[in-house]
Amino acid sequence: MNPPPPTDPHAVLLDFEDWATHRMFDACDPLTDPQLDHEFEMGLGTLRRTLVHNINAMVGWTGVLNTTPPDFTPEITEGDPTIDRMRDAHVEAMTTFRDAVSAGPFSEVLSPERKGTAYRFTRGGILVHVTTHSMHHRAQCLNMLRHLGVETQPESSVFQWMVAHPPAESD
Repeated sequence: MNPPPPTDPHAVLLDFEDWATHRMFDACDPLTDPQLDHEFEMGLGTLRRTLVHNINAMVGWTGVLNTTPPDFTPEITEGDPTIDRMRDAHVEAMTTFRDAVSAGPFSEVLSPERKGTAYRFTRGGILVHVTTHSMHHRAQCLNMLRHLGVETQPESSVFQWMVAHPPAESD
C-alpha cells in the first residue's frame, strides 16, 4: 500500500515537482537526439537545454540554501546528456534540494551574493521559486513536444498529480 500523499503545501510542491519532472522525462525518452536538440523560438530553445537548465537551477539554489557558493552550471549535466543521465541527475538534485529546503524554517533569511550583487531570500521563497521556475519551463517543454508531433502530452499539473495521488478514504 502506498503512503498517503502529503498535505503540507511545501511537501506537495516538492512531491509534485519530482513527479512532474519524471513525467516529462518519460515523454522525452523515446525522442531522438535531433528531436531533443531541435531549435524552437521559445525558452532556452531545445528540450535538452531546458531540462538541463531546470536541473542546474535546482542544484544552484541548493547551494544557496546550504549557504555554500552556488553552482548553476554543475558538471552533472555537461555536454549532451541522455534522458537517463538527466533523470539520474534530477534524482540526485531533488534529494539534495529536498534536504536543503527542510534544513531550517521557511522564514529563515539567506543572504547570497551573485556576480557582485547581494540578495536576501527566505528559505520558503526559494522553495516556491525553484518549483514554479521549473513548472514554467516544463510548460515550454510541453509546447516543444506538441510542435514535434508528440500526441500524448505528459501529465504536468498539480490537479493531475492530485488525481494520481488521492488521499485515503476517511472512515
